[in-house]
Amino acid sequence: MTDSAVDAKKYAFRLLGYRSRSERELRERLSQKGFAENIIAGTLNYLKEIGYLDDIALAQNLTRQVIQDRLLGYSGARRFMLKRGLSREVIESTLEYDEDIELRNAKKLIDKKMKSMANYHSIREKKRLWNFLLRRGYSLSTANKVLKHYNFEKENG
Repeated sequence: MTDSAVDAKKYAFRLLGYRSRSERELRERLSQKGFAENIIAGTLNYLKEIGYLDDIALAQNLTRQVIQDRLLGYSGARRFMLKRGLSREVIESTLEYDEDIELRNAKKLIDKKMKSMANYHSIREKKRLWNFLLRRGYSLSTANKVLKHYNFEKENG
């Protein structure tokens, strides 16, 4: 077991140098490295005091990243943030559902996907696109609203 508070801080700074992390993620990584619980708690408190560990700021940054850059739906964004170790309370306080943004992002995603598809759009492809939107965290109603604007034809055969 590693007991040095200095080593714990160095390791935490190295981890934070790669990317921002939630308090839970950092606690788990320090624990895996073998630091004692009192050393971990002291390190986390120190990082909070100097502003290097802030779950609310991380949640705000991740919200912007997953909605604007990754084009995830509300559920997908929520799932991603939970996976990153943020609490439900923090997520609910920063992630707001906006149907207009959700529809616009789903349309962008489908337009991007349709560029790689042939000109002939079958019902089978519509179902694939519908499932694609659901996997990305969009609701059933959003997927239906977006896909109804595209022209899909029945397959022959």
